[in-house]
Amino acid sequence: QVQLVESGGGLVQAGGSLRLSCAASGRIFSINTMGWYRQAPGKQRELVAVIRRIGSTNYADSVKGRFTISRDNAKNTVYLQMNSLKPEDTAVYYCNAYDAGRVTDYWGQGTQVTVSS
Repeated sequence: QVQLVESGGGLVQAGGSLRLSCAASGRIFSINTMGWYRQAPGKQRELVAVIRRIGSTNYADSVKGRFTISRDNAKNTVYLQMNSLKPEDTAVYYCNAYDAGRVTDYWGQGTQVTVSS
């Protein structure tokens, strides 16, 4: 099992910044990819950014150039630095860890990000 604990959400004005953190524990060695997803009211959960064990990253087109995903392997923590936030970034943000060996997704509890205009 893998446990994920998110922090760092909150309320910010448009143009502002927030940094989300996701601390992983448990079967850390089994994780291949970690990432952030978000779900706005009435919408499906969508990928925001992922980072693989080798360090490569992918971003949703809507956040490219504004968000940066990174990881601190010593702390088993993944970060999402969000700059130039827009009202449309408002959503619950979920941390995800994927275990390719077990073909299993693990999810955090979610953290609310609200961007006011």
